[in-house]
Amino acid sequence: MNFRPLHDRVLVRRVTAEEKTAGGIIIPDTAKEKPQEGEVISVGSGTLNDKGELRALDVKAGDRILFGKWSGTEVKLNGEELLIMKESDIMGILA
Repeated sequence: MNFRPLHDRVLVRRVTAEEKTAGGIIIPDTAKEKPQEGEVISVGSGTLNDKGELRALDVKAGDRILFGKWSGTEVKLNGEELLIMKESDIMGILA
């Protein structure tokens, strides 16, 4: 199934959570926090500004981003859990 976000929406894949701490302690699944870092899979076309012109989004497919803890809506596409969020929920792009 192909999916293309609309307007200022972004489709994001979370990075995998760490299995161990820096000290070597294994973290059980029940104690793991969901990572707030992800990779942009696809982006919408953008939003209209006051003049009616289309403003493209600042993020693009392939960017690694940071987002808020409660940002986005979880969806399951092709058996993979992904997030759909607005561009305004993204805090920054990792270089």
